[in-house]
Amino acid sequence: MLNIEISPANCYYMPMTNYLPHPDTEDIALPIVLAALGDETRLMMIAILARNSEKAMTCGQFLQLGSKTALSYHVAKLREAGVIHVRPEGTKRMLTLRRDDLEKRFPGFLDSVVASAAATPFPDTQDWTDMPEAKGGA
Repeated sequence: MLNIEISPANCYYMPMTNYLPHPDTEDIALPIVLAALGDETRLMMIAILARNSEKAMTCGQFLQLGSKTALSYHVAKLREAGVIHVRPEGTKRMLTLRRDDLEKRFPGFLDSVVASAAATPFPDTQDWTDMPEAKGGA
C-alpha cells in the first residue's frame, strides 16, 4: 500500500503561468545581455519589437523566425538576460522590450543594438506592424 502525505508545502498557491522570473534592473549584467543578443534570431526579435513601436507582441507573431519550441527557448534567454519582459495573458505570452531598464543600466546601449539590427535582413513575407495582435486584436 502506498502512503502519500499531502502538505501545504507541496501545493501551488498560484498557477505557475502567473509569474515568470525577470532580473531586477540592477541585476542585469552586460555580458549576459551581449550573449543573449549574440544570436541572430534573438537580435531579429529585438529589432522587430522595437520596430513595432514597442507594443506588446505575442510569441506567435515571430513564427517566421523559427519553430514554437525554438522561439520559446529564445524568449526565455532574452527574458533571463533582462532584455524583454514576458507577461502571461491567458494562453499567450506578451513580449515587450525592457527599454527603460536597459537605458537606466546601460545608457544608449539598446538604441545602438536596434540601429545596428536595422541593417539585418528580415523575412519580407509579412508586415510585422500590421498584424492583428500587434494592434491589440486576437
